[in-house]
Amino acid sequence: MNFDHKIFPLESLKDIKFDKTKKVVLAGGCFDILHYGHVSFMQKAKTAGETLILLLESDEFITQVKKKKPVHTQQQRAEILAALAYVDYVILLPLLKNPNTDYENIIKVIHPSVIAITSGDSIESQKKKLAQTVNAELLIVPYLSSFSSSQLITYAPIFRD
Repeated sequence: MNFDHKIFPLESLKDIKFDKTKKVVLAGGCFDILHYGHVSFMQKAKTAGETLILLLESDEFITQVKKKKPVHTQQQRAEILAALAYVDYVILLPLLKNPNTDYENIIKVIHPSVIAITSGDSIESQKKKLAQTVNAELLIVPYLSSFSSSQLITYAPIFRD
């Protein structure tokens, strides 16, 4: 089954016709190795609205910002996410040159009702400000520390170089 109808590059964001009658939830991340923590996060985010849009970070973001080698390419990660029933749209992000301004512009175009993050997000205060720019609720989903891509990579030799 093909889920390309759910995957869009950032440059086509303005062309996507989101159903304005539905409550939109926006979340983002790398989602490199999909695990229970990711699925639980998306499930809780989806219950806060009717449409779940994920901003998917680039391979360059994982390499340069997270200082890790991605296990899956951005396209592979997008296809995995798009196959999930919780996910309505996946927006492929390039490595953003001006992250604060660029994220703000993206949020203004999408105009979500809710922005979902995990507890302990290192840039929670920035995301709270972004949510306020569009009068969105900031939903903080508990972080399941026993599930992380980093732990899976560390303990599963198949994912190491």
